[in-house]
Formats: sequence, structure tokens, C-alpha cells
Amino acid sequence: MIIAIDGPAGAGKGTIAKRLSAHFALPHLDTGKLYRAVAVGALEQGVSLDDADALAQIAARIDPPKLDDPKLVTREAGAAASKASAHPPVRAALIALQRAFAAQPGGAILDGRDIGTVICPNADVKLFITASPEERARRRAAELAQRGERVDVADLARDLAERDKRDAERAVAPMRPAQDAVLLDTSALSIDAAFEEALRLVEQARA
Repeated sequence: MIIAIDGPAGAGKGTIAKRLSAHFALPHLDTGKLYRAVAVGALEQGVSLDDADALAQIAARIDPPKLDDPKLVTREAGAAASKASAHPPVRAALIALQRAFAAQPGGAILDGRDIGTVICPNADVKLFITASPEERARRRAAELAQRGERVDVADLARDLAERDKRDAERAVAPMRPAQDAVLLDTSALSIDAAFEEALRLVEQARA
């Protein structure tokens, strides 16, 4: 079983994907971390986020087992990843890796922004997780604060809006729900309630 989960930052897709992974005993890949790893690599090496070819070379060397680096979850990494991911050569360099992960025996769960539309268009279940901009900014601010990053919620809301616009308007693999995806708005849901609703939708889709 392949479960594709898409949606913007702060909507809860990562948390839901992890909990579904544990529930179904399926491997999980946060594909956003692939692009964050490219962006962090570029920043560390002094590579311009506008240099598509150099970024693609970094992408080709990404090692999925090393995606737990704390540097990948910073606000700076997220903003840079949105810029790096807009380049077609970067996305092309990572497609095979993501599809190979999804093709594991028994299936997998992948979350990102183009899983249901590009990476796994034939996924057994497709969810598009969303939430209001205000709630997403509040959640991200709380998450970053736990990691020691002090942020202004209003500033973060503007950052998220810019990322949403950039991700939705890029020429290749824009962020949008697949035609057969089920939408789940988590704005008014707790983490537990969001997971339970996602689980219900998965079971419903499998039936």
C-alpha cells in the first residue's frame, strides 16, 4: 500500500504521516527534507540558490539515512528549500530516489507537495492536508520555539504565504491536490483528532 500525503507547511501532514507509518508498519519518507538537505548543502558550500545545475549535483548526492540532521528543520532551511525545489533539474535528480522508496515491498508513506500528482500518481491513497494560514503559522512558531528559534507569528505567516505562492506557482510539479486526493482540513483539530480522521479516510479509501 502506497499512501501519498501532500499539503503546505504547518498543516500537520508530517505528523499524520509518521503516525500512519507507525500504525500500518510502513516506511515513511518526509520528502521535504530531501529539498532541505539540498538547500542546506548549498548554503554550507556557498552555492547560489539560483544555480540549478550546481543544486542538482548536490541533490544527486543526497543520502536519505542522513536526513535527521537538526539543521534541516530550521526556518532558514525551509525558506531556502522552497527556492531550491523550484528548479526542474533539482526535482529531476530526486524523483528516482523518491519513487524507489515508494516501490519497497509492502509499500510506503511519502509526504510532500507533489507526491500524489508527480511522484506516486498511482498511490493507493492520496490525502491533501491543509489548515488556515493563521493556524499553520501558530503551529510552526510553537515548533520552532521548542527548538530554540524565537519567531514572530506575523512574520512567519508572511514567510509561509510566500512559500505557498512559490510552491503553487512553480512551473514544474506545483503544489496542488491530486484530482483523486481527499482533502483534510486540520485547522480545528487536535493532533489526535487529525490522525483519527486521516486513518478513517485511509481505511475508507482502501475499502
